[in-house]
Amino acid sequence: MGSVELYNVRKNFGSFEAIKGVDLKIDDGEFAVLVGPSGCGKSTLLRIIAGLEDASGGEIRIGERPVNDLKPRQRNIAMVFQSYALYPHMTAHDNMAFNLKLSKVPKPGIIERVTGTSRMLGLEALLGRRPGQLSGGQRQRVAMGRAIIRDPAVYLFDEPLSNLDAKLRVQMRGEIKMLHQNVGTTAIYVTHDQIEAMTLANRIVVLNNGRIEQIGSPLELYRRPQNIFVAGFIGSPAMNFIDAVTAAGEGNRPLARFADGTALDLDPELSVRLGQEVVIGLRPENLVRNGGGAQLSGRVSLVEPTGAQTHLTAEFGKQSLVTIVDGSEDVRFQEALTVGILPEHIHVFDKSTGARIT
Repeated sequence: MGSVELYNVRKNFGSFEAIKGVDLKIDDGEFAVLVGPSGCGKSTLLRIIAGLEDASGGEIRIGERPVNDLKPRQRNIAMVFQSYALYPHMTAHDNMAFNLKLSKVPKPGIIERVTGTSRMLGLEALLGRRPGQLSGGQRQRVAMGRAIIRDPAVYLFDEPLSNLDAKLRVQMRGEIKMLHQNVGTTAIYVTHDQIEAMTLANRIVVLNNGRIEQIGSPLELYRRPQNIFVAGFIGSPAMNFIDAVTAAGEGNRPLARFADGTALDLDPELSVRLGQEVVIGLRPENLVRNGGGAQLSGRVSLVEPTGAQTHLTAEFGKQSLVTIVDGSEDVRFQEALTVGILPEHIHVFDKSTGARIT
């Protein structure tokens, strides 16, 4: 069993509390991604699971076995680091085989496992090279091969793609996902890149300031973020936020009224009070050019072509909002722009707590 369970795990560095009572269960075979801004505690939490940091409190279980008092090599985990951590004087073959030799695996077994793993990762032609003779992507494959070959209960990835260029990151991301689909071993992956998190994870764990903000599938977090932090962190371009006050509209239907007087119809089932200060969240792709629903009119202040899409920043009164149009549309700086917003695409948050209003 490769499940991982954390119960009220805490970590203090002197008077600084880096991890503040985390409870988390990762199922056997799951690919879980810990994501959050720099300093949120995600790498510290991974190192606690690995045994590279001691928890200040709480319990860690791997495969239902308490491991707090076990050394890293006793926890049946394999870790892939951002820095590759390969032995520079050893060939790719010897780097991958090193832990098997320490474990006294017979030579024919080592050859068989290195051959199978290198074939899986496309490394057959590179086994005789040292790390200095390999590209960054090839070195990362060797580091992954060294972890895979051990057949652990859990793989731990600590920002393994951060040193690669953008194109190679996309390629390696796909390879890691295919690898997990083929091997099926539990994986915990740390990244600050929410696109990486969205594309890789079965479940995402969003961390902020040493606490878990929300856990869910990528689409759950995207479609129903539980607070303003998650709403702003998940999604690229990021969600737009507008301060508003609730009011009563036609038929007593709730409205969100902006400072410039613009009003949006809200779902009548929302638990809002009249006069309540709220924050309206609008995904850029839901601000539809000449679309239906409530209308906002303004002027384009920034045009950012990305190829298939063009990201537009426009000034709607005192609000600066980002929207997305098809890359084939010719939109120019200072051009007039009208967007429509449908009620079902409006996210509403309580301004005082940041929590989603349901």
